[in-house]
Amino acid sequence: MTTTMTAPAARKHWIEHWEPENESFWESTGKKIARRNLWFSIFSEHIGFSIWTLWSVMVLFMGPQYGFSAADKFLLTSTPTLVGAIARLPYSWAVARFGGRNWTIVSATLLLIPSIGAAIVMEPGTPLWGFLIVAALGGVGGGNFASSMTNINAFFPEKAKGMALGLNAGGGNLGVAVIQLLGLLIIATVGTGAPRIILFIYIPLIVVAALCSALFMDNIASVRNDKKAMREIIGDAHTWVMSFLYIGTFGSFIGYSFAFGLVLQNQFGRTPLQAAAVTFLGPLLGSFSRPAGGWLADKLGGSRVTFTTFVGMAVMTVILIIASNTQSLALFTTAFIVLFVLTGVGNGSTYKSIPAIFRTKARAAIAAGADEATEMLKARKRSGALIGLAGAVGALGGLFINLAFRQSFLDTGSGVPAFVGFLVFYGICFVLTWAVYLRKSDAPVSERGLALAGARV
Repeated sequence: MTTTMTAPAARKHWIEHWEPENESFWESTGKKIARRNLWFSIFSEHIGFSIWTLWSVMVLFMGPQYGFSAADKFLLTSTPTLVGAIARLPYSWAVARFGGRNWTIVSATLLLIPSIGAAIVMEPGTPLWGFLIVAALGGVGGGNFASSMTNINAFFPEKAKGMALGLNAGGGNLGVAVIQLLGLLIIATVGTGAPRIILFIYIPLIVVAALCSALFMDNIASVRNDKKAMREIIGDAHTWVMSFLYIGTFGSFIGYSFAFGLVLQNQFGRTPLQAAAVTFLGPLLGSFSRPAGGWLADKLGGSRVTFTTFVGMAVMTVILIIASNTQSLALFTTAFIVLFVLTGVGNGSTYKSIPAIFRTKARAAIAAGADEATEMLKARKRSGALIGLAGAVGALGGLFINLAFRQSFLDTGSGVPAFVGFLVFYGICFVLTWAVYLRKSDAPVSERGLALAGARV
């Protein structure tokens, strides 16, 4: 029996029937629509990430004439990280309330506010509180990730979620590297006196992203019923385990993206141009490695990839401590860039694990006699809710990293104490991954011990 779909042919932008797990539906109709929504979601999210991390670039333009210390600049980069983390929760709920396409239009348009604000305040003499207000407004760019991922999760079948979510997130993460590369180009060609050029480029792009979302994206009607999913996952232990692990992966990626240039300037005496020349490499490679992490998770299992990633991150952090103590810039830069790559792989693998967790639970319920369609729909809703929640909690890791660097440089003039703290945290993460998802056990599948029964997520 061939499954048909109503509404999209007329481009009313509301899809009333969506069944991606139905192979016939997916091949005949769903795949084309899902991919179209994915590409335009990536574009909008990419711009959102660029605006969210705008101040990691702007601080490179803020020379002595601005009168700010290294601690002030770390505070400036911490502020949008915090606001972006908080914004992710309402942004993920907004998909269920307004529809994925509709909210993408709104969230893209909101990026105009911090962009125009930055163009106004970006000059010597503006007080720190003025910069902090505009930087806080830039946090809305961080919210785009949660709504985009929640929306795209609904479009793809389980077999394709790892790659689709990896591409969506990786393409968004790439916005960090692109804006930093643009900053490098501007500093190298016209110097540190023209930061507004960045904004004059991005403001038109924001308008284009909003228009493309309006013209080419769709809402899935069934997602409107997802409002209760967040309440349903709050009491699930896996919700908090995955959120904690995502602090280690995505929190590291976004935190280091904000801080890398400042660390190079303050610990190794790099000029703004010298710092900008390498800071974009980490986010660039970390963005490209995220889809690879999703692909590896599809093939090997998300938890295996996540565990290996955290071990590697711990090793790279040890090397960063050694390089800091020996003042080896080459070793430090190399280890930091490898660390970025590992955060990207871990981002992809942890997000692959989330749908797999709820799908495994659904299969257990179906085996016990529950209705298959009901349980699979419930799994999709809950995985979408957890993607939003984990994204919000994980982004807080970026705040912690910048605050840790700020305190470390205030107390010692070095980032080493901060790196020691990160090393301990990564150790906790790989032990937790092993204990919850990889350790063998004869315990039955349950809400408390899903993966201890051998389910590999």
